[in-house]
Parts: sequence; C-alpha cells; structure tokens
Amino acid sequence: MIRIALQIDLNYEIDGAGADFVFNIHAAHTPNQSISAESLMLSQAVPQRLHTTPVTGNRYLYVRAGPGDLKLSYSATVDLTHHFADPAQIAEVPIRDLPPEVIGYIYPSRYCQSDRLLKLANQEFGRLAPGYRRVQAIQDWVKGWVSFTLHSSNTNTSAVDTLVEKVGVCRDYAHLMIALCRALNIPARFATGTDYGADPTLGPSDFQAYVEVYLGFRWYIFDPSGTGIPMGFVRFGTGRDAADVAFATIFGGVRAHAAVIRALAIEDPANGLRLPHHCEEALSTDSGEEAAHAAPH
Repeated sequence: MIRIALQIDLNYEIDGAGADFVFNIHAAHTPNQSISAESLMLSQAVPQRLHTTPVTGNRYLYVRAGPGDLKLSYSATVDLTHHFADPAQIAEVPIRDLPPEVIGYIYPSRYCQSDRLLKLANQEFGRLAPGYRRVQAIQDWVKGWVSFTLHSSNTNTSAVDTLVEKVGVCRDYAHLMIALCRALNIPARFATGTDYGADPTLGPSDFQAYVEVYLGFRWYIFDPSGTGIPMGFVRFGTGRDAADVAFATIFGGVRAHAAVIRALAIEDPANGLRLPHHCEEALSTDSGEEAAHAAPH
C-alpha cells in the first residue's frame, strides 16, 4: 500500500464584487483510495458546499467569497491500494461490452477532438495488435512527439493544437493521448492529481494531469508526459477532459497566486507501507467492479 501525506495551499485576491469558486482539490473517494485525517480551512467565514459525484467519486467544493484575500488550505492522508497486472494479458474491451458509464469516453470532447485524428491514429496504430501494448505505444508516441515546455500552452490549447505545435505540459500530453485512443474506439479519460516524483528542475510541485484508459474492464493509469511516478498519484478527479476537472473554476474578478503543493510518501515496511516506484506491470487504482456487471457470462 502507498500512503501519501498531502498538503495544498491556494491564495487569491478578489475584487470588490466578490467571486464564486468551484474547487476540485479534495482527494476522490474510490474503493482503492481511502482518505483519513482530512481537513479544509478557508480564511473567510463563508458558506461552502461539498458535492461528491456518485460514479467517479469526484468531489467539488462550491464557495462564494467576498472581496479581499481568500486563502484555502487542504490536507489529507491518502492510502492507495493498487491493482497490478501483466500488460500482455490485458485486452481492449469491445464497444458492445462497454458499461454504459464508460461509453461517453469514446466520443470527442472540447479538448480531445478525436474525430479529427482518425487518419493519424489508424496510420500509426491501426495495425498494432489491440490491447494494453497498443495503448502503451500511443503513450510512448505522444511522449516522443511533444516536448515538455513550461508556459507553452494555455486554457484554450487542445489536442490538435498540441499535435501541431509539438510542445506542452502534462495537460496537453494527456489531451493528445486521450484523443488518439478515442480515435481507435478505446475509452480514455482525463485524470488529475499531484505530480509526485517529478524532477525539481521542471519547477515546484504542481497539479498533475494524466490519463486513465479502460482496458480489461478496468481503468489503467498512463502518464504520457513521463514527469512523475504514477504509483504516487493521488486522484482528485476524472472527466472527459480538463474542462470537467479543473482544480479551480472561477467566476468573478480574481487574481490567483501560484499553488503550493506538497505530497510526501510515508514509508513503514512493518505496516505494509512502501514508497512509490516505477514498475513494469500495468497499474490501476480502479476496483474493476464494472467487470462483474459487464463481462459476458
């Protein structure tokens, strides 16, 4: 089991009219991700509402803040129980067998225009044997095609933009990989977490965008940017693309300061706690419960 001690500090300056916020910074509740010692502090005594999405476990915090400074501090201890599998044994799931809640992840979305990448996807990956290894080939292709460059994209940058410009950050890598998977009818979704294990030369710790692909009736983790250690990713949210799971969506006149994020792995072999590390096995923090309902009998 992996245990991550997480701390997130956000700081905003709000204009005179006040502003509304939707935060997605709480660790998601999933069967394989449990949360303890969780706390949230706001510098303003304002109403707050926390909503959990039943299917994904995403948690959204709604806040209406007044003018002045708003400081938010979130901390949690998160335990991750991973499923490991042999990549050679993981097959793609035929469309006819996909659970209803997965079908939506084969369609184009705002930032993942898979319908514009059909020719490229089939040209590059159409002849590869279906399965985990084909998705891994897509991940490796994206990693080789795009150069990680800070401040090279913005909130309007899409998968097609990244394909053309060949630069981006983790968000852009994820969108391009997702679009290529969907172009081959492989369900893929956008996931957010923290960049555990990222090289400090890339900058201070930050939020991380990565990819989950539905294979073998389970969501498997892929990190096309290659900047972090996936075994240490704490999941905040999953969605069609970044529009669904932005860590902060703001309505009003607000100046945001850089987030301060700390994710520390706790090692305690006597209690079964180990440090995150890269591994050759396929990795998932999904329970795979869909398989029991969707797999043919």
